[in-house]
Amino acid sequence: MNNDETDQPDRPSPEGDENPGQAPFLDRRDQSAEGQYRRAIFSVPVDVVVSVGQAQPVIGELLAMRRDMVLPLSSRVDDPVQIMVGDRVITRGELEELSEDGGRLGVRLTEVVDVSDLF
Repeated sequence: MNNDETDQPDRPSPEGDENPGQAPFLDRRDQSAEGQYRRAIFSVPVDVVVSVGQAQPVIGELLAMRRDMVLPLSSRVDDPVQIMVGDRVITRGELEELSEDGGRLGVRLTEVVDVSDLF
């Protein structure tokens, strides 16, 4: 074994895939005060919206809505959904029922948009 192998701790890839929810490796290595402020943004909670479809009822239909009525959407049950922050799509996926949490839904991600151009 050479020195390079023993001196190198296990490090995540630059993309940060092995530590979801954490800053990418390149952003975490800067220990300056400015770097710490930059990293603080990774712990800010963000509301996301899962868009499953759209409807365009006329005003008369909206005013006539009552309990138990069904509003048809533009999508089918097995169509991909969009995960959005504000008005930007950040990923797409498929709806999935969580077996360990009876009746709750989750989204299995199938496509992740390159968010680097958002910043």
